[in-house]
Amino acid sequence: VQLQASGGGLVQAGASLRLSCAVSVSTFSNYAVGWFRQAPGKEREFVAGISGRGDSTRYADSVKGRFTISRDNVRNTGYLQMNSLKPEDTAVYYCAAARASMGVPITFTYYPDWGQGTLVTVSS
Repeated sequence: VQLQASGGGLVQAGASLRLSCAVSVSTFSNYAVGWFRQAPGKEREFVAGISGRGDSTRYADSVKGRFTISRDNVRNTGYLQMNSLKPEDTAVYYCAAARASMGVPITFTYYPDWGQGTLVTVSS
């Protein structure tokens, strides 16, 4: 499984960004997709996850109501719509894939496959 994250950038607080995660795999719906982030000097943290069919989602409390995860199983792509961005959202964002049988894990150790990361910088 290969993943390619894109869509990061520099925005002001209150702005929106949409991250994309293109996944190279034969049956995309067999994989849950998770988004994680890591800020400088901090540990990697779970942001959002979506099941293989897209019928179940999970969010970190810090992004609930602002971020929306989705997926297109025809285009083999996952998305993270980020609204009302805050400076504390600044981080490198990674997408990852886990076997759908795992549900929607929130722990990064359950995701064996990772993309390269895309930087999101939110200025105040």
